[in-house]
Amino acid sequence: MATRTGSRTSNRSTSGSSRGSSSNRSAFSWGEGAGPIIAAALGGAAIGFAANYGRKALMQGMEATIGDWDEILTAEHDEALAIFDKMLATDQTQSFKRKMLFMKLCHALDKHAHAEEMVIYPALREDDDAADADHLEGEHGYIKTFIYELNEMGTDAPNWLEKVREFRKLVAEHAHMEEEQVFPNFKKDMTVEENAHLTALVNRDGFWMA
Repeated sequence: MATRTGSRTSNRSTSGSSRGSSSNRSAFSWGEGAGPIIAAALGGAAIGFAANYGRKALMQGMEATIGDWDEILTAEHDEALAIFDKMLATDQTQSFKRKMLFMKLCHALDKHAHAEEMVIYPALREDDDAADADHLEGEHGYIKTFIYELNEMGTDAPNWLEKVREFRKLVAEHAHMEEEQVFPNFKKDMTVEENAHLTALVNRDGFWMA
């Protein structure tokens, strides 16, 4: 600044000459060799993002080939029930396998519930079927309760299979009501355009949750 004395300027110049150009570098500046490191980090992040994006596209792309929104959701019901059956086929010595299956089940149910709660149930309410939408969404709350209880008790608990069996029964009954009553009644009055729009929304939601 203009008010600095000559001696202060001299001292800073002398000190600066011993350190070279590094005296002008901010404490938050990257070093000269940081360019390749930053580039590598950004490249790694880009590869990771692309891989995850590709995985999502593959998973949801496979679901999209199943058919309409109700067929996709029915296939997800079947997938969840199949995981339940694998869990019920384990014994108390297979704690790790139970944990892996339980994690897979939680992800499948979370993805499925999100599509229903963000797309299907709001559409049901818009179609003057709030009673079914509220009932089904209420059952999602009990599904979350089962997940909480199973997490708390641990996969090696003596009554773990009993709890899983109760949980499966709830999910099976929930799926049956949707597949046999709610979805067919809702779909029968849809136009082709409305059905396609709802299918697109379910696929979009499923992509981000995959």
